[in-house]
Amino acid sequence: MERVEMSIWECCELLNEYVDESDPDLDEPQIQHLLQTAEAIRKDYPDEDWLHLTALIHDLGKVLLHPAFGELPQWAMVGDTFPVGCAFDESIVDHKYFQENPDNKNPAYNTKYGIYSEGCGLHNVLMSWGHVDYMYLEDHFHPNTIAPPPFSVWIFSKFDLYSKSKVHIRVEKVKPYYLYLINKYFPAKLKWQCGS
Repeated sequence: MERVEMSIWECCELLNEYVDESDPDLDEPQIQHLLQTAEAIRKDYPDEDWLHLTALIHDLGKVLLHPAFGELPQWAMVGDTFPVGCAFDESIVDHKYFQENPDNKNPAYNTKYGIYSEGCGLHNVLMSWGHVDYMYLEDHFHPNTIAPPPFSVWIFSKFDLYSKSKVHIRVEKVKPYYLYLINKYFPAKLKWQCGS
């Protein structure tokens, strides 16, 4: 399995090249979104440095857009995570791309419940794969000492959605703090799986 070796900060810097086309609220490079989210959490939860770092790395899976990681198209990597094996909901970002998906024409998959039964439980539902899943797998592959409590997903999600702004974070000003956190919780260099 091919891997690219680089630090977490180097991956953050790769995201300087990309604006998430699926996000109507942000027309800044992804590194700005990472830092806006991390700085907003840092302001409200100053003593939870692991949460600041989690915010910084939450969208690092978007490195799969970069040539070094396989240069996957945005429609396949960004946007919503959604159930597969049933009809695609029209609220899913970039819904138009499902017109070409063979599952869209398969009668076993294109009904409300598709291959599932009503009330089957979320643990039985297959979900799409994207940048969030990539980062989840990478986080489990790499040794780190981040141990978030169960309530962190609820806290984090509101900052991810509502921290986007036109306020430009001065990267060089906050970089030393985030380099300190990365060094505290992760090894200096990591081997990231390539998308190709």
